[in-house]
Amino acid sequence: MPYIRKAVRRSLTVALGAVVIAIGGAAIAEVVTGEPVTSPSFNGPVYAVAYRGSTVYVGGNFTSAVVGSKSFPRTRLAALDARTGALLDWKPSADANVRALAVAGDVVYAAGDFDTVNGTARDAVAGLGATTGQLTAMRHTVLGQPNALATGNGRLYVGGRITAVDGAPRANLAAFTLSTGALDAWAPTTDDMVNAMAVTARRVYIGGRFHRTNNVGSTLRLSAVDPVTGALDTTFTAKPVSQVFALAADPAGVYAALGGQGGRAVAYGPNGATRWTRVFDGDAQAIATLGGTVYVGGHFDKACTTTNNGVKGVCTDGSVPRGKLAAIDAQGNLLPWAPQANGVAGTRQIATSPALGSISAVGDFTTVGATSRKRYVAFAGVTPRAESAPAGGPVASYNFDSTIADGTFDDGSGHGHLLRAVTRNGGKVAMEPHGSGQAITFPPRCSGASCPRLVLQAEATDDLNPQAQPLRYGASVRLASPPAGATGQDGQNILQKGYAAAGGQYKLQVDGVSGKPSCVLTGRTGEGSSIVRSRTSIADDEWHTVECRRTGPTLAIAVDDQVQATAAVPAALSIDSEQPFSLGGKGVGANNDQFHGALDDVWIHIG
Repeated sequence: MPYIRKAVRRSLTVALGAVVIAIGGAAIAEVVTGEPVTSPSFNGPVYAVAYRGSTVYVGGNFTSAVVGSKSFPRTRLAALDARTGALLDWKPSADANVRALAVAGDVVYAAGDFDTVNGTARDAVAGLGATTGQLTAMRHTVLGQPNALATGNGRLYVGGRITAVDGAPRANLAAFTLSTGALDAWAPTTDDMVNAMAVTARRVYIGGRFHRTNNVGSTLRLSAVDPVTGALDTTFTAKPVSQVFALAADPAGVYAALGGQGGRAVAYGPNGATRWTRVFDGDAQAIATLGGTVYVGGHFDKACTTTNNGVKGVCTDGSVPRGKLAAIDAQGNLLPWAPQANGVAGTRQIATSPALGSISAVGDFTTVGATSRKRYVAFAGVTPRAESAPAGGPVASYNFDSTIADGTFDDGSGHGHLLRAVTRNGGKVAMEPHGSGQAITFPPRCSGASCPRLVLQAEATDDLNPQAQPLRYGASVRLASPPAGATGQDGQNILQKGYAAAGGQYKLQVDGVSGKPSCVLTGRTGEGSSIVRSRTSIADDEWHTVECRRTGPTLAIAVDDQVQATAAVPAALSIDSEQPFSLGGKGVGANNDQFHGALDDVWIHIG
């Protein structure tokens, strides 16, 4: 179905295989199985992991890999067959911690605390043959400690606590030209440590505990710079609330793993606006994406059902078990995937392989579920794709599980249509548990001019106007049974864009007495409306999914995945309204058609 529902999420069983999640009619996310695949263990912490084709490379502070009951020498670097989990005969050695790995072509790059690799001087950064393990000619003197590596745009980018490379000043960031290994001119600056980087064709995202990038003060902890010049990208203005430990990027934006009071996984749009936030009871230290799903690791044991937590990160509004690993869908919904790793430090880094449909996680855990997996674990089960899933997701999506600093609700679609509460007569935002998150509750049934009123509104923008295109929209709805003796109409608006006489409208509403929802479309001229009403009542104080679909000349309403009724729509009907999008009522004035139930997982899809 073209939307995500918590009822569906509760019924998913990850142990049976990959979970396919669809949004907007196109499958864009699958979740790896919760059962680990076969793999070696390691006798010390593993800090870094990277894929190259069917090979997985790991680095850390171990001295041996364990297969079955046998130990094999591997001094802080090792490689595995990503398909079978077999330990490979790739065994360069470093004399101290390997903290980061990156791959480009047939070279594996390592960074860390070492002074020698394979017994040869290599100060903190080294290049290694991906099949031979032999050192490349790349050799530099690095003053400081590198923590992060990333490749792209013909460069190896390095971040950490660095003051100079080969005697040239560098302020925590540096780059090397991949083709020659030479120090590159790229040299943006931060005023404190860099922990993570993510590279795209247009940007290098930088995360850490710094306050300024290129001496600009509005770049606290997360910023973006040009991948060639190092110039600050001032169009990206994210505002993470605590130290950034890890980053991942895809076409929708950038994802950050944060520490602080508890920990957070946050999705930011291309301009830095918060798309969604998930909160845990311990630091989030690793983050990666695969097929529309975001995987998070850290030293947390629980995921909070809301964005609220308290002393020592304790979830204050409820939680679900998520030992060191969790998965989140593209709209910020917590998925059922819960392998349950142990340990204190937990998961330190996650890498994904779209080509193999698998993920690898490393850290200090020793068991995952009931299975012994010491410091390395891999999961598979996502159908490999030659290319990313097609674009065309929702233009707006709300799960009410996260808010931003000023109290508005995030738009999980990434389009930035934040919802802001408008109240009157004591109406206020209230939340209730739903699934693994929360839903928003509107004022109870009331009559008279002084009744509390609450609507949520997004700014009027053109991309929420479907004009004559196909249109689908819907929500999860809980509507209480009407009081005994109730008669007549009790019209309640669930969602609405526009007004009939002002550019047209699309609307989902419900008769609060009969409990039957209906869909309404009115063209921009305001002449006549197309209405389709469900045959089934939803006024039973249970959760139901309701969807409106306009495809060509037909308008349909579906309740709990079943089409209830259809109606004809004029082919030329076009909706192009300058009015805002609203939930829970058409406004807070008199006769606002106030909704009196609870809503969750609201979405709009155009095209």
